[in-house]
Amino acid sequence: MLSSFCKIEPRSPQERSLLLRASVVAALLFVLDQITKAVVVAYIEFGTQITIIPKIFNLTYITNKGAAWGILHGKAYLLLIISVVFFLFIIIFLRRLCDGWSERYWAFMLILSGIVGNTMDRVFRGGEVVDFLQFYFLNIKYQWPSFNVADSCITIGVLIFVISTLFRPEHKKNESPKNDVTETT
Repeated sequence: MLSSFCKIEPRSPQERSLLLRASVVAALLFVLDQITKAVVVAYIEFGTQITIIPKIFNLTYITNKGAAWGILHGKAYLLLIISVVFFLFIIIFLRRLCDGWSERYWAFMLILSGIVGNTMDRVFRGGEVVDFLQFYFLNIKYQWPSFNVADSCITIGVLIFVISTLFRPEHKKNESPKNDVTETT
């Protein structure tokens, strides 16, 4: 397992294989996100909570017109623009962001999957994102904001990237030899 988290060469067969595998997982997670949201909308009445593990975990059906924790609530167009910009930024600079570390490819594929999943909601559900996973801590004293599979993908992807950047050596570009310039008088 750890061998899959290694340094790989850009444009190598290993990179292509890794990108293919990570893209397939990202696509499957996107499909899982969309299916779970459709099931929640079809079978759970809006605002209803279904206890799965008492005082720990509920399924619920709510919507969020903002980003995480309701940030930018009601700014669907702005969130859509931000999502598209981040999506394009990751696609364009993927190799540079990953710096050859395989876990970073996985991280960014998870993030892309989550971005697409929540963007689909914003586009096709009137600017709202369906959230349905609800966790409580310490006998319901603390409730984590409800979230969905796409949110989980983004969070796990960001966490993997942060851990990777903390523990992986920084990439050093090959320094070109300095030209000795001597002045002639």
